[in-house]
Amino acid sequence: MTTPNDPGIDPLSIDFRTLRLLERVHSLRSFTRAADELGLTQSAVSYAIDKLRHVFGDPLFARQGRSIHPTARCDKIVEDTRHLIASYRQMAHPPAFDPATASGTFSIACNYYERALWLPGIVHALRARAPGITLNIVDAGGTGPQRLLDGEADLLIGPIDRDGPLLHSRPLYEETYACVMDPAHPAAREPLSLATYLHLDHVLVTYGGRWTSRYITVLAEMGHDLRVALRVPSPAGLESLVAGSDLVGTVPHRLSRVLGQSIHITACPVPTSITIHTAWTALNHRSAQHIWLRTLIHTLITQSA
Repeated sequence: MTTPNDPGIDPLSIDFRTLRLLERVHSLRSFTRAADELGLTQSAVSYAIDKLRHVFGDPLFARQGRSIHPTARCDKIVEDTRHLIASYRQMAHPPAFDPATASGTFSIACNYYERALWLPGIVHALRARAPGITLNIVDAGGTGPQRLLDGEADLLIGPIDRDGPLLHSRPLYEETYACVMDPAHPAAREPLSLATYLHLDHVLVTYGGRWTSRYITVLAEMGHDLRVALRVPSPAGLESLVAGSDLVGTVPHRLSRVLGQSIHITACPVPTSITIHTAWTALNHRSAQHIWLRTLIHTLITQSA
């Protein structure tokens, strides 16, 4: 007896559970025993096998006496099914990741702050643990989250001004602000008050107009403006601009410590802080390689911060 293919049944409507049922009937040579093993009724098993008969255009099993025997076509379908199930199980479990033998490119979006503070340690640790991985550093430029969403970076390190279902993030640490000036500046003689701070001439880091520092936002909320004498797109080289001048710059506190010994550093009197995060998208959220890299970077930064 041949069962014709039923054009009304979409072969893709057959799920792995039904194929698994076929495999168990084939292995046990019994609808009843397969039903008992799978916790189903015998009628449910019979219905599923009947549906498969129409999908494959084959009776699949023939009864001889009290036993059922698979057809040659059924033997082949079950063999292929076992390969499919094994492949699917392998797909469902992420492959083991060995950093020592891994290769590929990992892109990090960050700015001067993160490059100056954390990138050297990340590079050295990665070269030691995963020498086959190439780092690609992308300037976040105040648009780090969009760099992630556009696929230009795998990880963002820095403050983030947006969150939502498309992004995952993990806080690293809280950062405050510091003021840098020439050691001979009159304001370097004692801690800065807010009143004194507001009357100084400032170098304002604009980050290319794509990011507004938190202390600027807080000052505006308080109804204050800075006396800006100079605007620069990046804090790179800020120490040279304030050295020997009456200018004052405001930067994240940890960055002020790497700008050099020729400047005076004091706490910024604006009461605020920012949170530095790592952020990534759902695309790489469960990738074994990306999980390892994110964990390494998080550990390196939090242990040093």
